[in-house]
Amino acid sequence: MTNTITIRSATATDCPQMLTLIRELALFEQAPDEVTVSLEEFEDAGFGKSPVWGAYVAECKGTLVGLSLYYIRYSTWKGRRLYLEDLIVTEDYRGQGIGKLLLDRTVLHAQENGLHGMVWQVLDWNHAAIDFYKKYQANFDPSWVNVSINF
Repeated sequence: MTNTITIRSATATDCPQMLTLIRELALFEQAPDEVTVSLEEFEDAGFGKSPVWGAYVAECKGTLVGLSLYYIRYSTWKGRRLYLEDLIVTEDYRGQGIGKLLLDRTVLHAQENGLHGMVWQVLDWNHAAIDFYKKYQANFDPSWVNVSINF
């Protein structure tokens, strides 16, 4: 790595830069109009009275260049598990090992907190991400279909 990268827990003051990274991801995933969360909602959901998500960020020279955002979910079969909502590295910093640093820190967080595993999704056309996750011996399960209801 040519730049010094710091991996740390996210703070409320990181939220504007985190949303910028999330919008960049949405653009990459060809869904730029799908990010509708406001900064206020995002901050409250992570740092308000009842936070529902946590995150680690990758910082270089005061700028966030990556993030790993997660929350705890419950499986009736497996118990508490960490759900990795987003693992993002900004385009100019990809290929420098930052994604690995973020994922490794997130895995460690899950282990330190006694969780029984991690789950996440990856788009079937995102071959770079799929190849990256294969290095972790991740299990890919094509049997399940994503289902959601929007309000």
